[in-house]
Amino acid sequence: MTSPAKFRKDKEIVAEYEAQVKEIRAQLVEQLKCLDQQCELRVQLLQDLQDFFRKKSEIEMDYSRNLEKLAERFLTKTRSTKDHLLKKEQSILSPVNCWNLLLLQVKRESRDHATLSDLYLNNIIPRFAQISEDSGRLFKKSKEVGVQLQEDLMKVLNELYTVMKTYHMYNTDSINAESKLKEAEKQEEKQMGRSGRQDDRQTPRSPDALASIKTEEKPVRRSSVKKIEKMKEKRQAKYTENKLKAIKARNEYLLALEATNGCVFKYYIHDLSDIIDCCDLGYHASLQRALRTYLSAEQNVEASRHTGLETLEGAAESLEPNGDKQKLMETYNNVFCPPARFDFQSHMGDTMGVVCAQPPLESELLQRCQQLKSRLSTLKIENEEVKKTMEATLSTIQDMVTVEDYDVSECFHHSNSMESVKSTFSESYLSKPSLAKRRANQQETEQFYFTKQKEFLEGRSLITKLEAKHDLIQKTLGESQKTDCCLASGGRNLTERKQDSSEAIPLIVESCIRFISRHGLQHEGIFRVSGSQVEVNDIKNAFERGEDPLAGDQNDHDMDSIAGVLKLYFRGLDHALFPKEVFHDLISCVSMESLQERAAHIKKVLQSLPSKTLIIMRYLFAFLNHLSNYSDENMMDPYNLAICFGPTLMSVPEGHDQVSCQAHVNELIKTIIIHHDTIFPGQQDLQGPIYTIPGAGEDFCGLHSDSPHCEPPLVEEPAPNTVSVSQNNSEDVTAALTF
Repeated sequence: MTSPAKFRKDKEIVAEYEAQVKEIRAQLVEQLKCLDQQCELRVQLLQDLQDFFRKKSEIEMDYSRNLEKLAERFLTKTRSTKDHLLKKEQSILSPVNCWNLLLLQVKRESRDHATLSDLYLNNIIPRFAQISEDSGRLFKKSKEVGVQLQEDLMKVLNELYTVMKTYHMYNTDSINAESKLKEAEKQEEKQMGRSGRQDDRQTPRSPDALASIKTEEKPVRRSSVKKIEKMKEKRQAKYTENKLKAIKARNEYLLALEATNGCVFKYYIHDLSDIIDCCDLGYHASLQRALRTYLSAEQNVEASRHTGLETLEGAAESLEPNGDKQKLMETYNNVFCPPARFDFQSHMGDTMGVVCAQPPLESELLQRCQQLKSRLSTLKIENEEVKKTMEATLSTIQDMVTVEDYDVSECFHHSNSMESVKSTFSESYLSKPSLAKRRANQQETEQFYFTKQKEFLEGRSLITKLEAKHDLIQKTLGESQKTDCCLASGGRNLTERKQDSSEAIPLIVESCIRFISRHGLQHEGIFRVSGSQVEVNDIKNAFERGEDPLAGDQNDHDMDSIAGVLKLYFRGLDHALFPKEVFHDLISCVSMESLQERAAHIKKVLQSLPSKTLIIMRYLFAFLNHLSNYSDENMMDPYNLAICFGPTLMSVPEGHDQVSCQAHVNELIKTIIIHHDTIFPGQQDLQGPIYTIPGAGEDFCGLHSDSPHCEPPLVEEPAPNTVSVSQNNSEDVTAALTF
């Protein structure tokens, strides 16, 4: 029989197993609860994201509408302006350009934020809603799979419990059978021992008594032994049977135990991970796509904003007062150009239009000339000192207004405290005590500068007035020694060079090109950088008087101003150098890919023009080609020169797209500059002056010659025996090629 101790131990083993199974069952329940909780959190997160982007979409749309209203408010004001700069489609001033670009940037931001709002509402939010729907459906299916796996696991645990109970039962039967077998063996041994003692016992008895005893005990012993042996055999068979069942049950238990542990391990290590993967199927990838959509939208808005800001930054960098001044004066040329010279108005038949230097007035004029010279010397020294003081003051003002106090990057260094930008900015700049002091110093310096500016301009005006009187008196005194001034009429001064109407190259063109060829081939930005409008007007007026202010070897003129005079001459012609009648024929060649074919077409079209026009074209484009050879120094290749001379030499007819046509015009002018020697006829086919490279002639003494009168043979006159240019061909363009 099983002892009470063994019975209690068996109960403890079963209780321990049941406790372990109960713990596993509790874990399985908690696992499902945990997955439910994760699903709820996921759904809530996606709902929060939808609400967030829905609100952000509203904010972006409101911001877009406000920006649109802001831009339209000022754009409407700009469209309704009466500024004829815009009506004439002239180049606007750089501050106005910055203002227009700023408004366009606001319009761009308005469109971008409206697009952003639309993407949030119609793209990103539906993505999150779809993710939420997909996650709920996948979780439901994953939970069904998990419940099924848990049921299978509990079934395996129950099977293990059954096998274990069977093993315990058969093992108990085996132990009991073994105990009974041992008990039978003990009885047998006891019986056999008793028989042996009786045989060995020596008791004095008579033979008849011994025989009687043996006869009586022998059947009794044999019956008991057989009975014990039979019981033993029966118990041996029972034990063997129970032992075999116990071994089989133990084997089944061990196999079931290994299988159960494998199933439990597989469920906890692999199945749970797979179930979670099923719940997460596509969730992270879909969420990543949605967030990347948001990032792409924001990055494109930022890129668009960055592009607009770069354009505005370029316009801000291009804020240049001299360029704006030049544009203003060119746009309002009729307002800023000098008026016609005042002519002598005779009175009561007095026709003397020059200063008379006959005695006794000669001595008086000589004394007055000396006084003016002395006064001018003093005034020039004083005015030069005022100019130096004014320039130093101007430099100080420029240092004040160009101080680099615009960097506010510190305001955007975000910290954990998330301090406001306003407070940071005010601390970094607006709250500086020196701000008021700097403003006061700047205003005081400006006041001093304008005082000196006024003093300088008044002094220069006085010097100009006295110089005019001095020069006229000096010229009159010099001429009085050569001719009788009283016989002179009211015509122009005899020293003035007059332009012969039959001259092939106008004096102003010849003189400007000669000066640039001598001194300006390496001048950076020639024809692109604006010169001094005052000097341009002075040189232009001198040519109009018949003088040549660029004669000789003096190099005291501003090269950009000389280039400006040449461009101004061609721009001021009544009819452009390239007539409108040949515009379409010339522009049609731009589509030709072969430059040789293009040059041949241009040559054919230009053959119909008057000879004098062709001579001027040949002369001008030969010079421009020579100038382009120095593009490494002057930065003016044929294309850059074409951009400068295209609008000047060939105007786009009305009714054509100015932008696209101008690009074709520039390409045409570039082609002519490059292939001028092929396009224009040579000296043999077209008699007239030609441009030659300085230094090419044998008699040219060079730019650095000691002789002050050395000039390069820039113009070659036709030989005496050559036929002159047809008067009929030149009459049509003579008036057009003079101011």
